[in-house]
Amino acid sequence: MNYKLRHVSTYHYSKAVTFARCALRLTPRQGLDQTVLASGVTITPAPSRLEERTGPFGERVVTAVIDTPHRELRIEARSEVAVHRISLLPGFTGASWEAVREEASASMSLDVISPAHFIYPTAMTKLNPAITAYATECFPPGRSVVEATHDLSCRIKAEFAYDPEATLVSTPAIEAFEARRGVCQDFAHIMISGLRGLGLPAAYVSGYLRTIPPPGKLRLEGADATHAWVDLWCGKALGWVGFDPTNALIVAGDHIVLAVGRDYADVAPMGGVVLGPGDQTIDVAVDVVPDDETQTLADAAFQWARSGA
Repeated sequence: MNYKLRHVSTYHYSKAVTFARCALRLTPRQGLDQTVLASGVTITPAPSRLEERTGPFGERVVTAVIDTPHRELRIEARSEVAVHRISLLPGFTGASWEAVREEASASMSLDVISPAHFIYPTAMTKLNPAITAYATECFPPGRSVVEATHDLSCRIKAEFAYDPEATLVSTPAIEAFEARRGVCQDFAHIMISGLRGLGLPAAYVSGYLRTIPPPGKLRLEGADATHAWVDLWCGKALGWVGFDPTNALIVAGDHIVLAVGRDYADVAPMGGVVLGPGDQTIDVAVDVVPDDETQTLADAAFQWARSGA
């Protein structure tokens, strides 16, 4: 499936900002299951310096310096991406989780997709006995790694409340776990902490999820959002498999990857510093439109124009 992506963030400042330095991770990831056909970022006011580099986990990072005084900063990222991720076949559940754990601990590779990078705790995904015990209930001896991890994903979906007001981007996994509420970032962190507590390599993924409008309704412009989920290394034979605990899904063709890291701090879509004395607010609009729906929207617009409405 091919997608057209549009991600617009507009920062409003109560007083003029004289300097801003932004680190942007808004270029979709190039990989075996995803091909970036086109990508670009437009920044207003125009930056005085713009640099692009590859981060430690293969993510594309654009660094922009804006030294023109401004009260509004607008960042628009547009991309075209082909997703050719193959869904797991029914009944194909991989090796036992213990076998995967042993294989991961024996890995000697240090390339960007090596499981060795994703076994250890981070500041946002510290190991905690309560979270490990929670995950352990889904991992009895000998159970297949895919079946057990999907079960954990479904359990988080069922037992945690989605509440955008409950947490911040800086909230660690244990706080969201104890509150039993949060957003996709929190659910991913909780799941990662539990999997790493069992010795399994789990990565944090930032990206987008295709949403489907109600029957007979057109997609609302800007109504989509950024998303987060978990990649688990399931052994050499199967590789990395995505699990979405917010929606209790095994990741397939509706998820588009921006970046992969150890936790949110590694892959935040936008970060940086600003120099200014006032407060700020931000508006975010995201569109994830598959090519077949792009044509449907174009046809609807054509019919609307012909009707003289």
